[in-house]
Amino acid sequence: MKKNIGTADRILRFTLAFLLGGFAFQFKSWLLGVMALFTLYEALASWCILYHLIGKNSCSLPTKPKSK
Repeated sequence: MKKNIGTADRILRFTLAFLLGGFAFQFKSWLLGVMALFTLYEALASWCILYHLIGKNSCSLPTKPKSK
């Protein structure tokens, strides 16, 4: 899998995953728990299936070294 999630996007997804996990625990909701785990996976893997399907990439492009 090619990474398609940038740093800011990953931080947002980590935050969302922990919020969803807290709500899942508080409301005893397995659906919120699954959503939290999936969001956490996306943040850890730096890969989003939706971004992959629509061709979006929020990762910064690697810079090529300048030749002299």
